[in-house]
Amino acid sequence: VSIGIAIWDPTYLAPEDLLRDADTAMYRAKAQGRDMTAVFDEAMRRHAIETLELENDLRRGVARREFRPYYQPIITADGLRIAGFEALVRWHHPDRGLLPPARFIRVAEELGLIIAIDRHVAEEACQQLRAWKAAYRRHEKLSMAVNISSSQFVQPDLVPQMDLILRQSGIYGSALKVEVTESVLMENAQHAEDMLEQLRKLDIGISIDDFGTGYSSLAYLRRFEIDTLKIDYSFVSRMLFDQESAEIVRTIVHLARNLGKESVAEGVETRSQFEALQRMGVDLIQGYYVSPPIPADGAQELL
Repeated sequence: VSIGIAIWDPTYLAPEDLLRDADTAMYRAKAQGRDMTAVFDEAMRRHAIETLELENDLRRGVARREFRPYYQPIITADGLRIAGFEALVRWHHPDRGLLPPARFIRVAEELGLIIAIDRHVAEEACQQLRAWKAAYRRHEKLSMAVNISSSQFVQPDLVPQMDLILRQSGIYGSALKVEVTESVLMENAQHAEDMLEQLRKLDIGISIDDFGTGYSSLAYLRRFEIDTLKIDYSFVSRMLFDQESAEIVRTIVHLARNLGKESVAEGVETRSQFEALQRMGVDLIQGYYVSPPIPADGAQELL
């Protein structure tokens, strides 16, 4: 049993106020584990008010299209060519300034607003890719990776929406990659198999994000048609001082090569990591050592 407790004070104007705060305390108790209790306090009150304000701001932000893609370059392991970009959402909040995903993604997912945000980011990123391909002919093989949330992945209109985005932007499916996590694929394997098959018919590439941190079975690599394995930053960040992490990175690189798939190391922050990954034979590299996510004009300067 999880119990949330709210103690009456003169600020309550109605019984519903007391029940609301007890409910908030109950969720705090549940977050602490089984058979816990929590008493509503001022910190919870502030958090509840901040969450409510964030919810209202998110709804307005979606309506006003305040969300923009920032672009993080993905380069070849030899460092000589930009292979593509990953579009990562940022919120241009009118009062709080530029907000990273950690500040709003969880609440956006809870409200179901992440679907509209993901769609808008994909639309703008594909339009931008088309403009870059037209302006820089030597970058004709440039690709764009967009993230698909678990909420968006289960939407029945995902494939028609992606098809529409491709048509409106005028790019071929082969220039677009969608990134999904292992856990999203395995929550409903049959649905995932059908969805990925339809996306492949549009020639869209499939990347597994945070590879190695999710589902323990590798059988899905045979079951699903996947193009790219993205090595999670948690392994990359520790591989120079933790032998197990280094072996995991090396194993994923070899696994990708042996299966005819592409390997991408994400979260690369130092030259030492970059050089170690080069020696391991990774295909592509992404991270702050190369560049943080940057607005479109900054990405254009890199091109």
